[in-house]
Amino acid sequence: MEKLKQAVKEIAYYRHQAKFSKLHLSLIPFLSLSSSLYGALLYTRQSLYRSGFFSKNRLPVPVISVGNLTWGGNGKTPMAEFIAKRLADYGISPLILTRGYAGGDEAKMLKRHLLGGPVKVGVGANRVATANLFFEKYGYVDYRGSKFFERTYLDPKMGSHVGSQKIGAAVLDDGMQHWSLCRDLEIVMINGLMPWGNCKLLPLGPLREPLIAIKRANIAVVHHADLVLEQKLKDIKLVVQEIKESLPIFYTRMTPSYFFELRNISTKMHLGAVLDAVVLCVSAIGSPDAFVRAMEKIGPLFVDRFDFSDHYSFQLKIYFPCNHVLVS
Repeated sequence: MEKLKQAVKEIAYYRHQAKFSKLHLSLIPFLSLSSSLYGALLYTRQSLYRSGFFSKNRLPVPVISVGNLTWGGNGKTPMAEFIAKRLADYGISPLILTRGYAGGDEAKMLKRHLLGGPVKVGVGANRVATANLFFEKYGYVDYRGSKFFERTYLDPKMGSHVGSQKIGAAVLDDGMQHWSLCRDLEIVMINGLMPWGNCKLLPLGPLREPLIAIKRANIAVVHHADLVLEQKLKDIKLVVQEIKESLPIFYTRMTPSYFFELRNISTKMHLGAVLDAVVLCVSAIGSPDAFVRAMEKIGPLFVDRFDFSDHYSFQLKIYFPCNHVLVS
């Protein structure tokens, strides 16, 4: 199964079919048909929302959606966590709403990172129902349009004085295709290393929606910008601005902070622990290239890799000589 998933990913991101194996070529007709069916279903669903046949829900607090147009590796969850922490710094208690995909590994990570703070994490496919449960438990306050919100936004030092358990904002993780919930701000994340692939819809390509969906966004963020050549960043900007010229574009990078031991995650180790060492990168993430390149920049003697599919569920116990994990 892993070999099949890897072949599908290679078809989606590499345009030179002359280099494809027999396995790749045999998959293309089935992927093409599936992509056409997916596109038809996507168009029908969008039309039903536009016509009002499917209703949209509005939460009683501002909603910030962090999403993307391609599968995995765009930095959605780290960005949702960053925004939630910034809101908390300004005294606004945020609620992160995440679907809990593939066993909820991202939700578990968020809860571990945010433990003990004012940020709450709600997990569930029905984001509205999940949010309402938290509103019933903690209450909510809507700062939109108030002078209080303006003062808090301008002075983060006020956060320690005005903090409250009442939820003041919702951050929608992976929310761009969650059309049933209205949002006040739409952020689209773009993987700078692999932005659009072959520009085809799933599963023939990596696109969850056509690129024209960028028009719905209020902000675009190019992730892994530090690992991308300047010309490629210019090309990405050109594509985005051809679709929506006025769209603000920002650039982010993942910066490693420390290592921790698998048996004791509270133990922090300096990044220099791998200098002149041989490192094996084992990952089950959307953009393993970014992870491996970040490791190479730290300065080990040699870096090798095992790439599993995104959200891969490890079942067997595997023992490695090194039991250190990198945290960004």
